[in-house]
Amino acid sequence: MCARRSAPISTAFVPERAVLVGVDTGNASWPHEQSMAELARLVETDGAEVVAELSQRLDRAVPRTFIGSGKVEELVRTVEALEANVVVFDDELSPSQQANLERAVGHDVKVIDRTALILDIFGRHATTREGRLQVQLAQLQYVYPRLRGMWSHLMKEKRRGGIGSRFGQGENQLEADRRIVRDRITTLRRELARLDTQRSTQRKARWDSGVFRVALAGYTNAGKSTLLNQLTGSAVYAKDELFATLDPTTRALVLPEGRKITLTDTVGFIQKLPTTLVEAFKSTLAEVANADLVLLVADVSDPHVHAELDAVREILGQVGAADIDQLVVLNKRDLLDADEVPAVARAHPGAVLVSAAEGTGVDGLLYAIADCAASQGVTMTVRVPYDKGMLVNMLHEGCQIIRESYEGDAILATARIPRRMEKTFLPYAVE
Repeated sequence: MCARRSAPISTAFVPERAVLVGVDTGNASWPHEQSMAELARLVETDGAEVVAELSQRLDRAVPRTFIGSGKVEELVRTVEALEANVVVFDDELSPSQQANLERAVGHDVKVIDRTALILDIFGRHATTREGRLQVQLAQLQYVYPRLRGMWSHLMKEKRRGGIGSRFGQGENQLEADRRIVRDRITTLRRELARLDTQRSTQRKARWDSGVFRVALAGYTNAGKSTLLNQLTGSAVYAKDELFATLDPTTRALVLPEGRKITLTDTVGFIQKLPTTLVEAFKSTLAEVANADLVLLVADVSDPHVHAELDAVREILGQVGAADIDQLVVLNKRDLLDADEVPAVARAHPGAVLVSAAEGTGVDGLLYAIADCAASQGVTMTVRVPYDKGMLVNMLHEGCQIIRESYEGDAILATARIPRRMEKTFLPYAVE
């Protein structure tokens, strides 16, 4: 008799089944439907499948379970009927709310919020050492106040009394875990401070060189990396997904007038961006705060482009970049119909419409950047001796040359000189 062949075991990836939950309080800056749609995209970016959405209209969140008791019962029924294994809330849950909800739906079903979801996506996409350290710090800061819920079963044993209840193992383990997390947070902050010192040295070198610095900032998936590649001829990783790029990338670019500038791509923003992430990524976001010009990149085809620009400006204010000159760049104009372009231009006066994917409007953007750079300088005529090689390079790479001539032992040039370089060239100024 032949032995029965066993069925092969599938190794194919099976996505988690997620139920989304949101509360519409009616006073949010974003429409509830849009926020839930964005949450669904975040879940899909993290590799899960959305199987249901539940929403409730409330004046304020319920302290115990965030949603009402009736909606909790509906959530339990939905999870069981659809065999979901993760529940994602659109707003941040308190540790007690998360614990109460997990007890209601069953401990084999994860209950997380938007903050935990974004932290997980960042953890997947961080590639550099600094990026991974920043994500770890944000994750530990999020987990720390939630440690008590992780040992609630031992705390119950202690309260119940009887054999083994006098050792307080739950409390002891909780304190031990808190100490471990605190020590790890301290270590991460120390390491990030060291890396920030190195980054500050690089920023100072660019500052001392007089090179005009431009930073790309914008809503996630607006096409910043694609724009950087189009402008500089680089091959920075760019993909149609949320938070594809976390680590700042700086590339050099020569404007049509001959001036050399730097262009830095930064992490994308999003509404309800966790404060722990903003804090952890401050050294990265300092690239924006120390720029001479910020390009606010937005997806012009998105119907909520105004709200996205407002969200980006809010975060720029949190990192001290609100007062830096800004130029709005509306990307993905190739997704608009031709008759829509004039109306969009009127709705966003002063903005530049481009298609980073096709290269449309890029020349106009370069001239707009050059105008911004020139507006921040002062017109001077200087006579720089040839033997001042560093000054000659700074003149040609960091300034806009209006006219120049060559004399016996020096260059006579009239140029728009950045104000931070004015004192350097003042001893060589001529009438």
